[in-house]
Amino acid sequence: MDLHILNSDIQEFIDHNIGVSIAKLALQKNPFPEVEWMVVLNQIEAKTKAKDKLPNWFKTKKIIYPSKISIEQTSSEKTAHYKSTIVSGAKLIDLTGGFGVDDFYFSKSVSTVAHCEINAELSKIVAHNYDQLGIENISCYAGDSAATLESLYQKWDWIYIDPSRRNDAKGKVFMLKDCLPSVPDNLDLYFKNSDAILIKTAPLLDIAAGVLELQNVKTIHIVALENDVKELLWELHKDYQGKIEIKTINILKDKTETFDFIWSDQSQTPNYDLPQSYLYEPNSAIMKSGGFDEVATFYALNKLHKHSHLYTSANLISFPGRIFEITRCIPYSKNEMKTYLQDKKANITTRNFPDTVENIRKKWKIKDGGNLYCFFTTDENNNKIVLICTKI
Repeated sequence: MDLHILNSDIQEFIDHNIGVSIAKLALQKNPFPEVEWMVVLNQIEAKTKAKDKLPNWFKTKKIIYPSKISIEQTSSEKTAHYKSTIVSGAKLIDLTGGFGVDDFYFSKSVSTVAHCEINAELSKIVAHNYDQLGIENISCYAGDSAATLESLYQKWDWIYIDPSRRNDAKGKVFMLKDCLPSVPDNLDLYFKNSDAILIKTAPLLDIAAGVLELQNVKTIHIVALENDVKELLWELHKDYQGKIEIKTINILKDKTETFDFIWSDQSQTPNYDLPQSYLYEPNSAIMKSGGFDEVATFYALNKLHKHSHLYTSANLISFPGRIFEITRCIPYSKNEMKTYLQDKKANITTRNFPDTVENIRKKWKIKDGGNLYCFFTTDENNNKIVLICTKI
């Protein structure tokens, strides 16, 4: 950790060049010979990334940033804040501390937090930044987290883990055993030190596969930010053997959409119907959850088709996702397409439909954008249809 980077002139230069092309800046001569030019450029690039994602870090003076990749991989402040609502108690240990954003928020819900990070340089940076941020109840430990867990020799209210996929893990299938640390192999160690474990994984992890790999899963939180699923949170409690609750969270600028249900509950049987006045498309967190029948039953909506995952109603209701008014429903045929959509401008979505958006645009010369929203889908009678809508 090069503290020369905190020189007031260098800090002023960094702030002045937020958002400036790094490729352009790299061609300039280094005006600060006491610091490597690439170190300065990295601070500019990483701080630019932090502007929207980490506003508390961005606005705080004398913050030191790690690599741009570390900033890209860390939790956003909004998702970290959500995680802090799950935990409570006196003591939490984070076995994969990273840049420390999650622990910053955990420290507001838990009395003392231990930040473990195998990269000694990053651990120093995080400790420095916590001082700048005025955080006093987080202790930073550099080195292997399993060894730290054993050496501290105490019972924790929570263990938090954000395992990273190993570089040598091949193929598209994402398994927890392919990550470091391997959570399935270390569960006995973790439960020896805590009765509650919170695991963060990438959205790529299949929920059913994760349940098979883990034990004592009580709740799975699917967290989306602006309708983009960012992370899955697995809440494990020692000796828990009950049903698993799925919580879907979509954090938007002006509100947060939530929908909860019991996983693998076969009691939900939705109704099916042809398109009515309104169309509903679930947000990405619900889509990831697989709770397609559950959301239909809860909101008393009719599904268009078992595999379409679009819903309809005669009367307008509030719903966690996009809502449209159906202005016209047409069969997917040459004559109908020529009459209503060919050479028009529209936003296109396909659900349970044999053709791609790209091919549909090319075939019917439909430009992207505008106020028209078209859903190419299949109805309950297995007919291919197009729903022409306006967004509500």
